[in-house]
Amino acid sequence: MSDEEKRQEEAAETAAEQAAEEETAAGESAEEAVENEQAADDETEVDALKRQVGEFQDQMLRTQAEMQNVRRRAEIDVEKARKFAVEKFVKELLPVADSLEKAVESAQEKEAADDVVASIREGAEMTLNLFLTSIEKFNVKQLDPVGEPFDPQYHEAMSMVPAPDAEPNSVVTVVQKGYTLHDRVVRPAMVMVAKPEDSAKIDEQA
Repeated sequence: MSDEEKRQEEAAETAAEQAAEEETAAGESAEEAVENEQAADDETEVDALKRQVGEFQDQMLRTQAEMQNVRRRAEIDVEKARKFAVEKFVKELLPVADSLEKAVESAQEKEAADDVVASIREGAEMTLNLFLTSIEKFNVKQLDPVGEPFDPQYHEAMSMVPAPDAEPNSVVTVVQKGYTLHDRVVRPAMVMVAKPEDSAKIDEQA
């Protein structure tokens, strides 16, 4: 074999080795690229799972809070229902108290002239007191606000009247007594209210 042929053969071998090395490097690069892509996909999937877990946790906390609110509202509703279950019944009983009070007042006007009337008054008064004591056991209280400042939450003004000896805007007469159940107004007291002095003067001038 001539020197030229040897050189050509060596050059061919070198070229083949370089081609093999390049092919190996390309294969490794492709494999590395695949691995990098797979790692990126895995990282993206992990991030997505983390977000989902965070969303589920947040949703669970909101659900728990809502359940607690529902339970508290239910407890409040049950307590109100228990406290005010007798409200309708109390309203039905109030005319009984009104009738007893009117009987006592009427008898008081006549008892001086008649012992029988006095006896009737005492009986009616005892019955009324027993009635009021009984309903107080259910947290029903009577409103008899003579002398108190007028309060629209508990009183209903029938009219305003001159009352020089009373504080302006105070209750001077109770036309019909009111009642509360656990501080909730079942029936407001019907009252006459002291007119302020300036208003009384204006009325007199008119």
